[in-house]
Amino acid sequence: MSSREGVFPEDVAVAAVAAVIQHHLFFFSSVIFTLSINAKMISLTDSQKIGMGLTGFGVFFLFFGMILFFDKALLAIGNILFVAGLAFVIGLERTFRFFFQKHKMKATSFFLGGVFVVLIGWPIIGVVLEIYGFFLLFRGFFPVVVGFIRRIPVLGSILNLPFISAYVDKVGENNTMV
Repeated sequence: MSSREGVFPEDVAVAAVAAVIQHHLFFFSSVIFTLSINAKMISLTDSQKIGMGLTGFGVFFLFFGMILFFDKALLAIGNILFVAGLAFVIGLERTFRFFFQKHKMKATSFFLGGVFVVLIGWPIIGVVLEIYGFFLLFRGFFPVVVGFIRRIPVLGSILNLPFISAYVDKVGENNTMV
């Protein structure tokens, strides 16, 4: 047996990932605790709290997987956690109805096809398919998001800049049903 002496890059990477995960775990648990204390504003069931955590971790793993040059494993974990979290937050039946509406079948096929392509090992192609499907699925929410961002003091003034305003107005005018 050989003994390892010194610090190896993989040890540092594992320690960094563990620290980041621990930090995000603390952050998400404090957010969920804050939401549960402010029950007058928003009340969440236990499964919705779990779903928010799963969705948050899914977004984290997707972001971290893209930063690490489209790491297959992290992207696959992120996709699974995101979809599972969504199902926990809004319920299985509503998730199924949301994804499999007749007018959203193209978007659903691109999004879930992208998830499948990432799972079989082609992360860049899968992420491109997912992003396209995501924008097709959630384009009905974009006007609400744009209206909300325009009310935020600094971001609203950025969105009203002349060269950005034209694109934001096009997104904000989209009246597609959700």
